[in-house]
Amino acid sequence: MVAGKKILGEERRQWILDKLMTKQAPITGGELAKQTNVSRQVIVSDITLLKAKGEPIIATSQGYLFMPASNQDTMVERTVACKHHPQRSEEELLLLVDHGVTVKDVRIEHGVYGDLTASIMVSNRKEVEQFMKKIEETGASFLSELTDGVHLHTLMAQTEQALDKAENALHEAGFLIQGDL
Repeated sequence: MVAGKKILGEERRQWILDKLMTKQAPITGGELAKQTNVSRQVIVSDITLLKAKGEPIIATSQGYLFMPASNQDTMVERTVACKHHPQRSEEELLLLVDHGVTVKDVRIEHGVYGDLTASIMVSNRKEVEQFMKKIEETGASFLSELTDGVHLHTLMAQTEQALDKAENALHEAGFLIQGDL
């Protein structure tokens, strides 16, 4: 990109898509805005338009990722129901990533809005650290605070066995909701 030159409309969206497709790591909206000389809000709108066209872009706490279905097809997924105080969120996430699991999202059932889902996409300790730092810096609340700690996670791993081990570890640490609620 030429320094100081604003990339316009469809050309910018194609540039963003190309950039996301070639990077393995998340790219923040701020980074994309700086590189295209537009505001972060313009990037948010561009991402929304790209998603509406069916592009497999996900927003994570670390930035935007291009996630084609072929990458997801090699992973197995499982949803687990958990309950804990916000102070144990980092412990929960670290336990999962230490078992080779990616925490795809968190979901709650809100009394007014219904199902609310937020992408997390953490796969290692560094990503958990960045996620927790962002929560702290922004003063954001965990979704589970709206439901007295009750929440669901979609977990992804290479094998069912990895998910089994992670789920057993959640159980042993007291994170899983048992059938007696």
